[in-house]
Amino acid sequence: MNATHRLAIAALLALVGGCLAGSLPSAAQAPDTGSKQPPYTMAEYNAYQAACSEKSPQQQIRLLDDFVSKYPGSALLGYVYQCYYQNYSAQKNFPKVIEHADRLVALGDKADVGMRYSALYARAFAFNNINWDDKKPETREAAAKARDAALLGLKTLDEIKKPDNMSQEEFDKQKVAPKILFNYTAANSARMAKNFRDAVESYKATLTLTPNEPATWSQLGISYLSLTPPNYLDGFWALAHSVALKGPTEAQVRKYLRSQIANYQGQSVCDSLLDAELNELVTLAGSSTDRPDSYKLASGSELDAARKDMNIASLVADLKAGGDKSKLSWLAACGLEFPDVPSKLFEVIPGTDAITLKVAFFTSEAEFDAAKEPDMEVKVVGQPAAAHVSKEVPVRFTGTLVSYDPPPNFMLHWDKAKVNPEDIPEEKKKPTPKRPARRPTAKRPPSS
Repeated sequence: MNATHRLAIAALLALVGGCLAGSLPSAAQAPDTGSKQPPYTMAEYNAYQAACSEKSPQQQIRLLDDFVSKYPGSALLGYVYQCYYQNYSAQKNFPKVIEHADRLVALGDKADVGMRYSALYARAFAFNNINWDDKKPETREAAAKARDAALLGLKTLDEIKKPDNMSQEEFDKQKVAPKILFNYTAANSARMAKNFRDAVESYKATLTLTPNEPATWSQLGISYLSLTPPNYLDGFWALAHSVALKGPTEAQVRKYLRSQIANYQGQSVCDSLLDAELNELVTLAGSSTDRPDSYKLASGSELDAARKDMNIASLVADLKAGGDKSKLSWLAACGLEFPDVPSKLFEVIPGTDAITLKVAFFTSEAEFDAAKEPDMEVKVVGQPAAAHVSKEVPVRFTGTLVSYDPPPNFMLHWDKAKVNPEDIPEEKKKPTPKRPARRPTAKRPPSS
C-alpha cells in the first residue's frame, strides 16, 4: 500500500504548500538609537542582514555559518535559523530544514510564538517530503521526534493571537490547513514508529478537517488493521470508505481490502460470496463515515465453529429457515464437499462434458416417498454411467456445494459430483451373436 501512502502525502502537501510563506514572521529590526537599547549590536544586525539578504544559496549558507560562529549567543539566532531553513527548503534539502527548525524551536521563549510556529510548520512540511525507509532503525527515532514536533505545532498554533484587522471566521479558516498538516504529520510519524493507536487518533483528527481524502481513509484502515489485536471491522470500514470515494488508487485499495477480508475469514469463503461481501461493505461505507454497531462480518473462527457439527441435513434446515444463521451457515458451507448425499432422482439431463441430475434431498423413507419436485441440481463430471441411475431407488452422490437459491424456490447447486457406484445399475450384457451353421460344400457327381 505504499502508493496510497505516497498519494496521501502528495495530496496533503498540495493542500498546505502555499501556506508556509504567508505564515513566516517579519524580520528583525535595526537598532533605533532613540529607543531602548536592543539585545544585539549594530554589527550583529548588519551581519545578519548581509547573510539573510544574500541571493546565492551557497554563499548565504557560508555567511550564516560565519554569523553563528562569531555570535553563538546572539539574540538574532532565531532569525538566522529561519534564514537557514528557508534556504534549505528552497534547495529541497529537507533533513537540513528539520535540523535548523529544531534549533529555532529549542530557543524556547527566546523566539516569539510566530517564529516557533513557522519553524514547526516548516519542519512538518519537510518531514513529509522525505522518502523515509521504514526498515532503518533511525527512521523510528526520527518519526517519534516528528510526532512530538507536530503535536507541539498544534499547541503553538493555538497560542497565536488573532490579528486585529481579521475576523474570527477568517482567522479560523486560515488555521485549517496548518491543522491538517500537523495532524497528518502526527499520524504519519506514529504509523512509521509502529505506534498504530496514536496513528488512528491522528488520522481521525485529520479526516475531521478533510473528510473526502481517500488516501487518508486507506491509511486509517491500515492502521486499524495493524493494532494489537487488530480492529478488523473498523479497518475494513475505513478501507471501504476509501474505495467508495473513488480515488486514483481505488482498484489497489479494493484488492487489498478483499485480501484482508479473505484472511480474516480464514481463506475459506467462496469467491462469489467474498465478492458479494466486499460490494455490500463498499456500498454501506460509502453512505456513512462511521461503522454502525449492527454491521458484522463472520470471522474465520466463527466459520470454523459453524462447520464443526455441520452435516448436509443441518445445513438444509438452516438454509430453509433463513435469517442470520442461514447466512453464517452458507458462508461456512459454500465450497465444501459433502459425501454420500441421499437423493431422489427426478430427471437426468445429458451433456457433452457432464451430466446434470435433478434430485430431491431426503432424510427418511417418508420424505423420499413425499418428495414431488427436485430441490438440488447436481453436475456429475467424468462419470457417464451416472446417466443410468434409477428413479425408483435412492441415489447417493459426493459433490461440492457452489451456490443455492433461497426459499420459496429453494435449490442447492452442486459441482464436481460423483454418484456412488453402488447406486448405478449394471448395464445388461448383450448376448453374443451366434455364427450361422456352416453348410457342407456340395459335392459334384463323378464324371462318367
